[in-house]
Amino acid sequence: MRKYWQVIGIGVQNNLTYRFNFLARTLFGFIPLTAIVLLWRNIYAGKGSDASVATFTLAQMTSYYLLVTIVDALTAVNEDDWQIAADIKDGNISQFLLKPVDYLWFRFCLYLAGRGTYLTVASIPLVLVTIYLRDYFVLPADSTTFGLFAISVLLTAMLQFFVSYTMAMLAFWVMEVSTFIFILYAFEYIASGHMFPLAILPPVVQDVLSYTPFPYQLYLPVGIYLGKITGVALIKGLLAQAGWVVAAFLMARLAWFRGIKKYAAAGG
Repeated sequence: MRKYWQVIGIGVQNNLTYRFNFLARTLFGFIPLTAIVLLWRNIYAGKGSDASVATFTLAQMTSYYLLVTIVDALTAVNEDDWQIAADIKDGNISQFLLKPVDYLWFRFCLYLAGRGTYLTVASIPLVLVTIYLRDYFVLPADSTTFGLFAISVLLTAMLQFFVSYTMAMLAFWVMEVSTFIFILYAFEYIASGHMFPLAILPPVVQDVLSYTPFPYQLYLPVGIYLGKITGVALIKGLLAQAGWVVAAFLMARLAWFRGIKKYAAAGG
């Protein structure tokens, strides 16, 4: 385990080099958040003070998008899949075939280092925005709800990484994986609840999406925090999320072992 802690330490040091980029990315990320919040305020303004949309009040809707920003900062995969694909194409993974270091866990440690560094840099603007929107920010019902939210966020991070890692493994078979990654991101952005709460969608569409990993990449933890997913639905959601984490991990492992058989060790 010591070697992986060292990888995390090196990853943190490397990411701190780009701390201004992280800060700028966070600040500019608030521009679409502000636009969306203003849009929903205007929508609710025409419906009355006690109005709700898909059971969401104005405070809950505002909290939803703020939580989406926070969870995204904690779990999003930024350039990890591109770097993995580049390692494969450039032959950089050859060294991991000769050393007692598992490439998957090596990349996972770098992912954790990147998320930790990004959150540290972004924490100040996130806190300031939360304070500014405090009148519209909903707190969790109790400590148990917050604990389940934290567990779901952890599972979300693992699911995000393993899915991205699996997609990057396509570099063993194709020269350019960008098209596949962009298609995946497009589905994730809509079907994960990033653009809008999935509760707005027709029930039949929600049922179909529940059989995909997308709702468990963002909507589930936010829904748990806001108390929109409770009881049996909450238990089923966490079990399904854990199941997708295991499935994504197995697919990542399978893709690696299949890909290594075709690896030509070019470059590196």
